[in-house]
Amino acid sequence: EDFSRQDLSDSRFRRCRFYQCDFSHCQLQDASFEDCSFIESGAVEGCHFSYADLRDASFKACRLSLANFSGANCFGIEFRECDLKGANFSRARFYNQVSHKMYFCSAYISGCNLAYTNLSGQCLEKCELFENNWSNANLSGASLMGSDLSRGTFSRDCWQQVNLRGCGLTFADLDGLDPRRVNLEGVKICAW
Repeated sequence: EDFSRQDLSDSRFRRCRFYQCDFSHCQLQDASFEDCSFIESGAVEGCHFSYADLRDASFKACRLSLANFSGANCFGIEFRECDLKGANFSRARFYNQVSHKMYFCSAYISGCNLAYTNLSGQCLEKCELFENNWSNANLSGASLMGSDLSRGTFSRDCWQQVNLRGCGLTFADLDGLDPRRVNLEGVKICAW
């Protein structure tokens, strides 16, 4: 199904199946998806949300494996209890640029499977990112500064070239974290 360039702002979807759908350049601001599936079992590609307007959109208990969010405006997006395994967020924006030097980030991602997700170069500062599985996620060049990453599960390759200053890592699985190689300034952790 081709939803590209359609205005679906403020729409509500519950228990829907979107297989091989194209939401590219779609207006999905304030849209709500609950218990929806965006990938068919055995498929090698998920739905496309490239350059979609997903500001303040909400996804709860959704299957979004291998979805492509490249270039999407994700400011204020909410993912709760979603499977985002292998999703691509290259060039997506989780921030609102107020001036040349000032911006605000906003994302609520919790209880999600982010394994193998591409979040390289993303700015997700001071966001709610707790209780997620980050195993083998590409966080290269990402800034998660000041975000709540508590109760998250990480793999040793996640710690390379990611800004974690001021993050909350309480009760997180810190497998492979070498404090000699990662700047942990202001990071909150439990007993190691």
